[in-house]
This record gives sequence, C-alpha cells and structure tokens, in this order.
Amino acid sequence: MKSIVSYSAVLTPRRFIGFLAVMALAALPALGAGSAKQPVRKDGDPSITIYNQGVELMLAKQFAGAQAKFEQAVKENPRFAEAHNNLAYTLRKQGAANYQKSLEHYNTAIALKPKLAEAYMYRGVLYTEMGRKAEAQSDLAALQKLNPQLAKELTEVIKTGKEEDRFYGLASKIGG
Repeated sequence: MKSIVSYSAVLTPRRFIGFLAVMALAALPALGAGSAKQPVRKDGDPSITIYNQGVELMLAKQFAGAQAKFEQAVKENPRFAEAHNNLAYTLRKQGAANYQKSLEHYNTAIALKPKLAEAYMYRGVLYTEMGRKAEAQSDLAALQKLNPQLAKELTEVIKTGKEEDRFYGLASKIGG
C-alpha cells in the first residue's frame, strides 16, 4: 500500500513541536529572571502594577503605604523576589520592631533569587543595625562578588554604623 503522506509532511509536526519548544525556552527570561537594575517584563502578572506603585511610594519615603503595596504584590506572587526585598526595606525603615519580619523577607528574596545583590546590600545594613556584624560581613563577602559598588556602600555602613539617606540597593520599577 502506498502512503499518500510525504516523508517531509510526517516530520512537520515534529518540527512544529521543536519550534514551540525553542520559543518556550526563549521566553523563559521574560518570566522574571532579570536583575533589579535591568528589570524584565512580566506580562500578565497583576503583581507588577501593585509592585510599581509600592516603588513610587517607597521612593517618596512613604514607607507604610509602600509596605502595604509590597505585601499585596507578594500575596499576588509569592515568588516575586524584588517585592520581598523592597518589603523588607520598608519594614526596616519603620523601626526596630520590624527587624525580624524584615529579615525574613530579605532571606526570602535571596532564596528566590540568590544573585539579587540589592537584597544582600540591605540585609547587611539590617544586620549592622541589629549588632550582628559577623552576618553583615558575610553579606559583604557575597556582595563583593555580585556588585562591587554596592559592596563599597555596605563597607561604609558596617564601618560607620550609619546608613546614608540614599537608595542604593532597592529593586526598581519593572516594565509590564
């Protein structure tokens, strides 16, 4: 019996599946693997809009409002490392009563994105404020490999015990 389907037609579905696989792999970085300095798009993720509102409030030093936005962003997307980092920052800026909760969010941010230098920067500041210099030095060592400029800033905080009133290690807005 003679086949009416050509050999190349039989391969077409395989080629199509292969094409889809390549396209899916190419799209993976767009799902949230970027750094805080050069954020990537996370299309369709409702937590992005909420997060960006939090960034605006945080930069305006409205920490309680920013905290609420970052908490909402984390609730929408628990794997959003930058939101955990900025939530930790806003908690820390509201006083020592929030340090433990802040530390938990820095740890979560680092667990989710181990190369998120900004989280090491401000966790190191938090450790310094808590009098835990050895842990601050450990974060400094990690930061020296990830971002030498932020490492210089953390070195100064560890040395002086004072944080300048500038934003060094915060995750910025994300396009989406």
